[in-house]
Amino acid sequence: MGNSDKFGHKHYLARCIHLARKGMGNTLSNPLVGSVVEHNDIIIGEGYHRKFGENHAEVNAIQAVRNKDLLKDSTLYVNLEPCSHSGKTPPCTDLILHSGIPRVVIGTIDTSSKSAGKGTERLRKKGCKVKVGILEKECRQLNKRFFTFHEKHRPYVILKWAQSSDGFIDIKREVNDKSGPNWISGPYERVLVHKWRSEEQAILVGTRTVKTDNPELNVRDWGGNSPFRLVIDRTLKLSTDYKVFDDPNHSIVFTSESENANRPHKTKKLDFTKSIWSQIMSYLVEMEIASVLVEGGSKTLQSLISSGLWDEARVFTGFQEFKEGVIAPKIEIAHNRLYHTWQSDLKIYCNKS
Repeated sequence: MGNSDKFGHKHYLARCIHLARKGMGNTLSNPLVGSVVEHNDIIIGEGYHRKFGENHAEVNAIQAVRNKDLLKDSTLYVNLEPCSHSGKTPPCTDLILHSGIPRVVIGTIDTSSKSAGKGTERLRKKGCKVKVGILEKECRQLNKRFFTFHEKHRPYVILKWAQSSDGFIDIKREVNDKSGPNWISGPYERVLVHKWRSEEQAILVGTRTVKTDNPELNVRDWGGNSPFRLVIDRTLKLSTDYKVFDDPNHSIVFTSESENANRPHKTKKLDFTKSIWSQIMSYLVEMEIASVLVEGGSKTLQSLISSGLWDEARVFTGFQEFKEGVIAPKIEIAHNRLYHTWQSDLKIYCNKS
C-alpha cells in the first residue's frame, strides 16, 4: 500500500509517536497523537495534539502542507485512529476525506466507546485505503493512560516512593513531629519527580504525609502543569492551612464526613466500611481524570497495592540506612526495569493483572 517504499510505514509511525510525546501533560483525558503527511517519501506536513480542546494531530498535519494539491497523492500516518465524532473539534475523518487523501496508515484502533473502529470504517466506506496495526504495541504503550481509562474504566495509577537501603520510607518520628520531609533521594531525583507530576492529571496522598511533610504537590522544578491534588482524610483532621490546600479549586479531600462541611475545597464522602479505592476510581472517571500519581504514605500505598488497582510503581532506593522507622510498601512482583540515578537506584514495577 502507498508510496512509502524507501522508508516504510514504521519509519513514519515512529515519527508520529515522537511528535505525540510533545503533548505530554497538556492533553488531559485526551490521547497523545502525532500525525505526518508523506508524499513520495518526503514528509510534507506534520503535527500533534498540543492541548486539550485544540486541533487534533491530523488537522495540524494537513494544515502544515503548503501545496494542498499534493494531498491527493499522499499518505497520512497517525498513531491513533482518527475520530469520526464531533466533540470540541470536528471529526478528523471528515477533514481527511475532504482533503482527498487516498491512503491512511494507523498505529492502533481507538477503543473508546465514541470511536471503537468507527473512524476506520468511515474512511474505508468512502474509498480511502486504510492500513491498521503498524507499531501497535508502541502506540498502545504511548497512550497507556487513555486505554486504561476507557478499557478498565479507571485512571492509570502510578505509585511512587523513596526508601532507605534497609526498607524504610521515613525515620521514626515523635507525635506531632512537623520537621518536614526526610529526603532519601537527591535534588536531581526531585527534578525527575516534578517532571512526572507534570505528566499526570492528579496526585494523591494520605493524611500522615500531609501532616509530616506538608507537601505542595505541585510542579516547581520542571516546566508544565501542576496536577490536581487529592487527599485521603477520613475524619477531616487536617486544617486548611497546609500547603496542599493553597488552591482550593484544585484540591479534593476524600472523607467519611459530610461533603463540603465548612471547607473552602471540595470534599467527597466515601463509605470507609467498603473498599475506598473502587469508589475513588469511579469518582475520578466521573471527573475525567485519566491518570493519578500516588506519593504516599506507606499505608495508602500498601492498601492500593493490595487492591490491585494500580499499573506502575516507581521506587527510589537510597544508600543510607534508617535502622527503624516507617516500613516501606511491599510489592510481590519482579521489577522489569532498573536504573541507577544520581543518589539512588530506581526500580520500575508494572502490574500485569
